[in-house]
Amino acid sequence: MKLIDVIAAVLLVIGGLNWGLWGLFEFDLVSALFGGSTDVASRFVYILVGAAAIYQASNLKGIQTRWNVSMA
Repeated sequence: MKLIDVIAAVLLVIGGLNWGLWGLFEFDLVSALFGGSTDVASRFVYILVGAAAIYQASNLKGIQTRWNVSMA
């Protein structure tokens, strides 16, 4: 499960950087790397980032337990 936690975190970083670049420069990194926002590969990356966000949000308590982290 820790591997899934790490993959989800990496996807969220990619998504966050993409949103930051879009907000600052109107540049969509995912689209640039994968051939446009309507390309299947780009849409797949967007879906993975969204799924990672849902996973992280819904499993926060479990992630804290697995990693022995206290959110005081």
